[in-house]
Amino acid sequence: MKPVVVFVLGGPGAGKGTQCARIVEKYGYTHLSAGDLLRDERKRPGSQYGELIENYIKEGEIVPVEITISLLKRAMDQTMAANSQKNKFLIDGFPRNEDNLQGWNKTMDGKADVSFVLFFDCDNEICVGRCLERGKSSGRSDDNRESLEKRINTYLQSTKPIIDLYERMGKVRKVDASKSVDEVFEKVVQIFDKEG
Repeated sequence: MKPVVVFVLGGPGAGKGTQCARIVEKYGYTHLSAGDLLRDERKRPGSQYGELIENYIKEGEIVPVEITISLLKRAMDQTMAANSQKNKFLIDGFPRNEDNLQGWNKTMDGKADVSFVLFFDCDNEICVGRCLERGKSSGRSDDNRESLEKRINTYLQSTKPIIDLYERMGKVRKVDASKSVDEVFEKVVQIFDKEG
């Protein structure tokens, strides 16, 4: 069985993680956050990538695609090896740029099917406010105004064009993420009920 993938994109603080947790609960997808996988790998003792990942994250830059894809592929393979029924994945925060997309197409072509892109569209100021609030308890080194401004710039310059590209392919399902968590999820449910 091939993995079936939904890419989940949106600016930092758009609510991707919050909504993914609800999709997992309701639809049985496996949630893979590219950022969480990278953060976990960074902390893993003896990781060959740890220090490299740390430097990229601190600078608000995008980690080299080979690293991210190898972590995503490993997580999908492990999930499916443990339970062959679990072949539906939400990949959150990826592909973040053209390089990510090309790397994915090259490495995963024929090995995974991308159903659609779930795009959480949210005003940058709302996103910054949410991340600063989250930063009070998250312990994330990148939830501060300086890193956030870098991350939003990276998102606008690198990720938004990927969303636009998928939009031209008719593969984007857009959600207004500035609303309350419940209102956003209502819209998400409509999309998933329709898409299967």
